[in-house]
Parts: sequence; structure tokens; C-alpha cells
Amino acid sequence: MTTMLADKAALMADSEFIEAFIIDVNGVPRGKWLQRDKAKALLSTGIAIPRSAFLLDIWGRDVVEGGIAYDTGDPDGLCVAVPHSITRMGWAEGNASQALLTMREADGSIFYLDPRGILSRVLERYDAAGLTPALGVELEFYLVDPGHTGGQPIAPRGADESGWRGWQIDAVGLGEIHDYEPILREMMATAKAQEITLETLVSESGPGQFEVTLKYSTDALRVADSATLFKRTIKHVARKHNLTATFMAKPYGQWAGSGMHVHMSVLDKAGKNIFVGTPTRAADVLYHALGGVIAAMPDTMLTLAPHANSYRRFAPGVHAPTYGDWGHDNRLAAVRVITADPAASRIEHRVAGADCNPYLAFAAFLGSALDGIENKTDPGPETFGDKRSPLAPPLPIAWSGAVDKFAASPHIAGIFGADFQRVFAACKRQEINEFRRRISDVEYDAYLKNA
Repeated sequence: MTTMLADKAALMADSEFIEAFIIDVNGVPRGKWLQRDKAKALLSTGIAIPRSAFLLDIWGRDVVEGGIAYDTGDPDGLCVAVPHSITRMGWAEGNASQALLTMREADGSIFYLDPRGILSRVLERYDAAGLTPALGVELEFYLVDPGHTGGQPIAPRGADESGWRGWQIDAVGLGEIHDYEPILREMMATAKAQEITLETLVSESGPGQFEVTLKYSTDALRVADSATLFKRTIKHVARKHNLTATFMAKPYGQWAGSGMHVHMSVLDKAGKNIFVGTPTRAADVLYHALGGVIAAMPDTMLTLAPHANSYRRFAPGVHAPTYGDWGHDNRLAAVRVITADPAASRIEHRVAGADCNPYLAFAAFLGSALDGIENKTDPGPETFGDKRSPLAPPLPIAWSGAVDKFAASPHIAGIFGADFQRVFAACKRQEINEFRRRISDVEYDAYLKNA
């Protein structure tokens, strides 16, 4: 056992308990508390977790049509810990540690439903091509008072019955940061203890809304881990302070949604950014990668906007695009090409919501970009300002349409595998059916007496 693994084993062995968890297809942690005598198994033979734990709907129910629970007897699989994820849980009382798990088949291959494993397979394709993707992430979230304040199910801290106090916006202002300073300081300290590097923190365009930037890195899998673990961290820290941290794409109908913007460049074997060109135009290979992303974007939409609420972000004239278009330094386009500093030439994907599963969103982005590089795909004409390219493909901005696109797509089968494609679509269709059975208050208000 290496020194690092020995240190991690000792950390767990010294804990009161270990919180071990996988990340399911919806990005939700699922797991168990373990006694510290399981520390050795977590780093060697693994522990048993039901394989079906990866395929639960957003409410935590088995996806019947997925066929891996009832049809198979719901067998266990063996999960081992991701070593760098083993850290103290700084928000927890007492001495507790955490361990993110990943599942393997008996022969050592990746379990097809493990989102972390899906991203690993995409990265293996890059490695086989002699390439390394580098990623940076901007992730938005809201801090909300979970109580019923001012007639609202949720509201910013301090909102009163008039609906005013607490609803002020302080975009890019320091006042909002200072108002939440104890929470944000603890968030940053707890993230640092997990080696999650947050480069910036900024107040965003909604009341109690913030954005963090995760450090750009050539370890894309580690970036996905960091994004996933950060979401878990801020939720726990906020709860300590009697608040809720939410990554819902659109928690307030009248305020800005929360997105996850992903920056990408690609390095060759010598560590050189292959996108480098001039300040006005990148190398041709960037546009080929861009072409792959644009071509697959309608089909990958479900990985970028996986939930019913996700689609409330998308509307014409806002920063959540409705077409698969691109432009140089154009924040109104779905994909922004950044070349002002040629050495840092990169693509910024601006469609994903903060509610996505980072592993799946990254796999979609990186997999489609590599397809474009390999096929030398043309991205089509550029969008200038709000003058959209006439050839930009429309994105499915209705949930059911995104599911249908995902389920029928050869792009998706190539990136995610046909089995994952089938069961993830089944999961989303089960959730859609549940929503169809729930009648909202606005429907009763509109139709009960008037229809």
C-alpha cells in the first residue's frame, strides 16, 4: 500500500464512522454509514452496494422499466473508495470521514451505470488518441430560507411578508458576500480540506445567489469529483446555518437560473494546447471539436438539463440558449469560443444547469468534442450578438422532447453505451409520468372554475 493509501486508511480507521456513497444517475449521493473496521475493505476488496442504487429516480424509487432491480433479483456489486475523496467531514459533529465510491464488475471493468465510470471511458478515448482534455467549471447556486416566508415555499434569508426585504440583488457586489460571510468562509475552508480548489467566489444575479469557479485542471475526472463533492459540501454547510443550498436550475420564476459553465481545452502529448491560434481565430481543430459539440447538442440535452425544473431556464434573449449556436466571445451563444489570449484558447459550454450530474454533462461535452475532432466536423456559421446563425440546430426545451432525442441518438449510444442510454431514458420517463399525475396550484387556479 502506498503512503497516500496508508494515510487514508489510517484516517478512516481513526473515525467514529465512515459515510460511504456512490453518485447515482441523477447526481444524488446514495450510501451508508460504516464502522471504521471497514476502512481496509474500502481500499481493497470493496463493500457491497446494490447495483440498482445507481438507477433510482429523483425521489429514490427503483426504475421498474430499467430492468436491473426486480428483473434480476437486485444483486449487489462491489464498490471501492476513490482515494482522494477520503477526508474528514468538516461539517459533521464528532470525528467522521467520507468516501466517494465507484463500482466495478467482477472482471475489473467499469459498471455501465456508474456515472463516474462513464466519464472514465470517455477519458480513455482521449488517452488512446494521445490527447488530454483540461476543464474548468463555473457553478452557480442559491442560499435560501427553507421556511414559508412571505407566502413563498422558499425565499432569500430575511424576506418579509411584503416580499421585499431579502429580495434585493447585489450582482458582483461584495455586500452580499459579507452578509453571508460565516457560511461562505466555512464553505471555502471545508472545500479546501477536501482539496477542492475554488479560485473565485462572486455574488450573482439573483438574491442569495453565488457562483464559484473550480480550478482549471488537466485531470477532468478529478474536476468532476470536485464539482460533485462541492455540491454536497455546501448543502451540508448551509444546513448547519439553518439555510438550504439549492442547485435547482430555476428556484425562483422571476430571478436568474443557476447554470454550470464548463471551459475546455485539449493538450497533446507534449502538454501543448492544440487549440492555440491567433487572438482572432483558434486552430482549426478547435472548430472541429466545436462542430462535434454543436452536432450532438440536441441529443445530449438531457444530460445538461435532466429534470422538469431544468427547462424553466431556457428562453429566448437570456443567457440560457435555445439553439445550438456558437460565437467568438459571445455569451448569448450556447458555446463561446475564447481566443483573446491565444495560449489559453478554449471552448466554453454554457447550456448545462447547476442541477446536472457533472459526470454525465462532462462525458457528453468531451465525448462529442472528440467525435468532432476525429471526424473534422464543421460547426456551421457563427452567431454574432443576438443574430443567431440560421443553421444552428434548435435544442429540445421541453423535457419529454429531450428524453426522446437522447433515447434515439446514435451519438448517445457511442458516448454512453446503449445500455445506459436505455435505462437513463427509462428513469426520466418514470419521473415524467409522476409529474403528469401531480396537478399544480396554478392549474387549479386557471382551470377549476374557468375551463
